[in-house]
Amino acid sequence: MAISVLLADDQHLVRAGFRSLLKRDRDITVLGEASTGDEAVRTTRALRPDVVLMDIRMPGMDGITATRQIVADPQLRGCRVVILTTFETDEYVFTALAAGASGFLTKDVDPDGLRRAVRVVAAGEALLSPSVTRRVVAQLAHRPAAGTGGVPLAVLTAREREIVRLVATGLSNDAIAGHLVISPLTVKTHVTRAIAKLGVRDRVQLVILAYETGLIRPGEAAAPTGQAPSAG
Repeated sequence: MAISVLLADDQHLVRAGFRSLLKRDRDITVLGEASTGDEAVRTTRALRPDVVLMDIRMPGMDGITATRQIVADPQLRGCRVVILTTFETDEYVFTALAAGASGFLTKDVDPDGLRRAVRVVAAGEALLSPSVTRRVVAQLAHRPAAGTGGVPLAVLTAREREIVRLVATGLSNDAIAGHLVISPLTVKTHVTRAIAKLGVRDRVQLVILAYETGLIRPGEAAAPTGQAPSAG
């Protein structure tokens, strides 16, 4: 089945460009467009796309607020939001992730990267550009834990906790598999189960929770350059 996409950007030429790039693939269909945050929320509720490509700076309601409303709507639980912006700053990154975005890409992403992002996020995974991922992990490593004592993590098995901790350091599934001498598929299965047990939306939220619960301590090693988390 085709992946349905909604384009939300206040510039007509940007939307036209995205539409042109995405329609080249038979498995991706652009359902509609929106030029404001309010329109993005209304159109998402009406069309229920699999993925919303959301600009941050739009007239009226901004893309972050629109993302927050979409993510909070129980009728749109299957809808994923990818933030696309020209501004790759910490403020926008963390605000977007806190709002529930499943992806964060800058508008200089290449066409193949854009289409790959749509597929990955539609499959229920999370995706960030490598530069954003490294900075997110590094920043989280220096934030104090929320002091919850790790209680929410009690639902995890010992192996799941171990893998979540490695995910939080920024390792890819392949890197984790090599470290634990297990298959990447087994790692992916454990990550998927941990996400379901903890009630988080995706891998990004899993990383944030690991820091907030103290599973990984501030200052512990972040992902080395080139070892950004995989989409899987």
